[in-house]
Amino acid sequence: MSLYTRLEGRLDTNSDDAGPVRGTYSLGRVLMIWLAANLVVTTLLTGTLFVPDVPFGLVIALIVGGTIVGAAVLVTVGAIGTRTGLPTMAITRGPFGTRGSLLPVAANVVILMGWSWVQAMLAGIALNYIVASMTGFSNPVIFAVLCQTIVVILAIFGHAGVARVEPWFAAVILAIAAYIFVVAFTTFSPADFAAIPATLEPFYSPGLAFDVVVATAISWTVLSADFNRFASTTRAGVVGSGIGYTLSTVISMSLGASAIGYVVLAGGDAMAFDPVTIIEPFGALFAVAIFLSVMATNTMVVYGMVTSVVNALPGRRVKFLPTAIVLGLISIIGSTFFGLLAQFTTFLVTIGALFAPIFAIMIVDYYIVARGSYSADILKTQGGRYWYTGGINWLAVASWVVGAASAYVWAYVWPLPFGATVPAFLLTFAVYLAFSLARRSKTPFEPSRHLADADTSR
Repeated sequence: MSLYTRLEGRLDTNSDDAGPVRGTYSLGRVLMIWLAANLVVTTLLTGTLFVPDVPFGLVIALIVGGTIVGAAVLVTVGAIGTRTGLPTMAITRGPFGTRGSLLPVAANVVILMGWSWVQAMLAGIALNYIVASMTGFSNPVIFAVLCQTIVVILAIFGHAGVARVEPWFAAVILAIAAYIFVVAFTTFSPADFAAIPATLEPFYSPGLAFDVVVATAISWTVLSADFNRFASTTRAGVVGSGIGYTLSTVISMSLGASAIGYVVLAGGDAMAFDPVTIIEPFGALFAVAIFLSVMATNTMVVYGMVTSVVNALPGRRVKFLPTAIVLGLISIIGSTFFGLLAQFTTFLVTIGALFAPIFAIMIVDYYIVARGSYSADILKTQGGRYWYTGGINWLAVASWVVGAASAYVWAYVWPLPFGATVPAFLLTFAVYLAFSLARRSKTPFEPSRHLADADTSR
């Protein structure tokens, strides 16, 4: 047996499975997982996008309000994971069908790939700053490729270890956050921040800022059931993830807004979503923390992307190692596309357009159509209640198309003053509910039981 074959077998055995699990995590542990997950530099840098286009006080209010709205979707989808024991993409088999679920899986892989590229670029910029300050050599693209190569290796061999140390990196970010808040608000008063003049031709309106904050929560909701299926109770998952996500997002985005506000008040250039802009005023230690945090988070992003493909269809497990190698190479090549950083807002709006309708459909299907209970048929390779027409529920697909198209129109053709993500979610919710009322009346009620206890025979 070759070394490759032995390694492939070991990785296939130890990689995460999309089958149901019986959760054991306490409320406190779930809270810490979510607190650590979103205390990352991408969320921090998202906060730098809004100042000085939008008044500082309004930015903080929009961050809090948008986070609460987005968290409501996140915890609702996460609760399905706790009650079924299934990860997010496996749950999509319920509304979309066994084969139709490949649509959200494909969208998930595309979005995670984009996140991986962004994370690699940010890690490369941070590492480039550290090396350039010591040696004078500067090439962010080379360092981004190096960082992503390390991430791919860690995703294949060391993701479990990275998952254990990620909370420590979150603790470092919290300490840095406290330091930056102290420096910023002892150097300048809150009144100074409130008086920052807006740009003459602002790109961000309050509505767009709100939309981006909500879209950030939507981007994390793809992992909500993945994490919360390990919660011991629905309450532990809902309260833990709700508090953990809300705290981490508000802290991170407010920190970014405060840091860029400090730069403006100190007479610097406000380069939004540029880590160097906020590294320089606060020192190289901040660059080291950014590098470590981004590398840890990106490792889990790449690993999640690979497992999404590996577990795309029940009973048809794709090999982990070749999938990781192919996706890893794509992620390494893509880490050189630095132009994506300038399109970060478009990237987040795209996430909202693709996934807000998907989550609306999932919520309607589980809580209203299925009455809060999926049967063991969701674990079947073919046939059963979730086979629909050839494995696809075309009503869900049609509802998704309506929602995604409306999100695009309301974002770019006829922009709404309060953003496109929430209206697209509500429209899709109503459309799919109308399409599915007849099916609900024909769906027999079954007492809710955990799928891990169900008959999982194929």
